[in-house]
Amino acid sequence: MIRLGVNIDHVATVRQARRTVEPDPVAAAVLAELAGADGITIHLREDRRHIQDRDLEILRRTVQTHLNLEMAVNDEIIGIALRVKPDQATLVPEKREEVTTEGGLDVAGQMSRIKPAVMRLKQAGIKVSLFVDPVTEMIKSSARTGADSVELHTGSYANAKSENQREAELEKLRHAARLAAEKGLRVFAGHGLNYLNTPAVAAIPQIEEVNIGHSIISRAVLVGLERAVQEMKALLVR
Repeated sequence: MIRLGVNIDHVATVRQARRTVEPDPVAAAVLAELAGADGITIHLREDRRHIQDRDLEILRRTVQTHLNLEMAVNDEIIGIALRVKPDQATLVPEKREEVTTEGGLDVAGQMSRIKPAVMRLKQAGIKVSLFVDPVTEMIKSSARTGADSVELHTGSYANAKSENQREAELEKLRHAARLAAEKGLRVFAGHGLNYLNTPAVAAIPQIEEVNIGHSIISRAVLVGLERAVQEMKALLVR
């Protein structure tokens, strides 16, 4: 079965809307793990729009599965990661004006920034993944950074408007996954995945893990977090 990383950022989004103490993303992480999540993903953004430093500190001490920290290639955030030591750091592009992360890292164009960041994190014993579009140049460049894995950006697939477009985007993901595996990279996927479009991505043999947040948290509002996680896990049987 493919692994499920549950992104709990949007539990913190609801909390920060009122600048209060609830709902607590740490409690959400516990419930997600009890429901079968294989890992917990959070994004410590530069503007701290949802996850806060304190959340990261507590989650590092309480997560029992695998803590994946999404982060920009930013000296302050890298310093925090080196101190807190998540199990994995996923380097992502970050713009202040975006609602959520849009598009993958330009690894080829920013090699001089990304490769040293990868090396610093790996030297601290942190696994490193790069969030990239399913494009040949980005996969090859990712392998040259020394990263352990890539997370394929599935946004274009998730946003496809027709069956033909969806299949074309799925084929790009298949090709990128094969290439990444050939280059010695582990392969994950995420962004825009939901209860309808995830099974086709999970069927790609090289993909070991999907990271899903918004869809699970949205479902959890209606049916509860444990059930929402369990339902997604059930879809991940190859």
